[in-house]
Amino acid sequence: MTTDDLLARHRAVLPSWMPLYYEEPIELVSGSGRRVTDSTGRSYLDFFGGVLTNMIGYDIAEIRDAVARQLGTGVVHSSTLYLIRHQVELAEKIARLSGIPDARVFFTNSGTEANEAALLVATNYRRSHQILAVRNSYHGRSYATMGITGHRSWSASSLNPLQVSWLHSSDRMRGLLARLDPEEQVDAAVDDLREVLATQTSGDVACLIAEPIQGVGGFVHPPDGLLGAYKKVLDESGILLISDEVQTGWGRTGEHFWGYQAHDVVPDLLTFAKGIGNGFALAGVVGRAPVLEEVKAISFSTFGGNPIATAAGNAVLDYLLDHDLQGNAHRVGAILRQGLDEAVRQHDIVGEVRGKGLMLAVEFVRPGSREPDPANAVRVFEECRRGGLLVGKGGLYGNVLRMGPPLTLTESEAREGLDILSAAIATVAAR
Repeated sequence: MTTDDLLARHRAVLPSWMPLYYEEPIELVSGSGRRVTDSTGRSYLDFFGGVLTNMIGYDIAEIRDAVARQLGTGVVHSSTLYLIRHQVELAEKIARLSGIPDARVFFTNSGTEANEAALLVATNYRRSHQILAVRNSYHGRSYATMGITGHRSWSASSLNPLQVSWLHSSDRMRGLLARLDPEEQVDAAVDDLREVLATQTSGDVACLIAEPIQGVGGFVHPPDGLLGAYKKVLDESGILLISDEVQTGWGRTGEHFWGYQAHDVVPDLLTFAKGIGNGFALAGVVGRAPVLEEVKAISFSTFGGNPIATAAGNAVLDYLLDHDLQGNAHRVGAILRQGLDEAVRQHDIVGEVRGKGLMLAVEFVRPGSREPDPANAVRVFEECRRGGLLVGKGGLYGNVLRMGPPLTLTESEAREGLDILSAAIATVAAR
């Protein structure tokens, strides 16, 4: 079957609102390390990792063997109504690594479900459905998580079961806070929080949910310390802080294991997903015991924390720690960032390079302005594919290229990808 045949079948049976990358969509049929191969035999260096999910890479023996051992038992699923050894072991590791005292862990299948669970316990604990969220954020595609997503392209419904008040994003190119230096931006953001609490809420707010680095929003991130400054205000009223670590967790930022750790704060709840399963459906929420225990009825996840996924999760986390992949993200990410800064300096179609570790983005603008240019972003995106590099897209205006390669990326692969991306930008700029 050709790719065109598969594309026709896809369009005939799947909804049109499910996007496919590239003018000529590709089918990935095999992978090894940081490389994937499509159905035509073309190989690509993967700088997007299934949306920051294939965190260790492809065909990793330790993960494959762990899953095979569990498959060999014949128990693929038992539900959480029974004890699951892998689940308990993984929960113990995550609770210890979370930095949250007396932590409890609840496993789900996706980041969306993890954020739903966090909202459930936070609103129960505070007896309030009032939520603080951040503009340009993304937290999932379910009913409630769409309600706290501050990104119109991903808000498929205007209906909302929650009462949401919005804080300014930390976009350093646009918006009211963009004109300020980092210290002034923190002060202004805290003033904004106080004003929102005083004018848009009745006071008994359940929580603030925030991404340390906004993923779908184009890797926009606030100055270090902002979440800590927010928490001091929240604590005055007992409002909880949820750190959405679906994309920033597991050492991806290089500087820290969790994104929140750049902010001199410990959240009440944090949500995780994506990389911990390295492609297996695994996610969850970890939080302070009194908060996470605030479920006053029977509740469990049929597939969350299942034996296969948590066998993979244990192997992923052990590999991550044993090979110091956080340190690798810091070191290799610095090579990428420095190279990108140098490569784009001469091109006025690039407005900003941003991010941390192996979570980097390039924003495209119309030459000589800050006006978003999604067309050039798409052109560079397609040029990268033609050059053998897979990257992602995002940003509020669709004008940002996102890179979240496996944390096992080598220095030589970083330079290889950098050369392809730099050439793609130069080609588009020359047009």
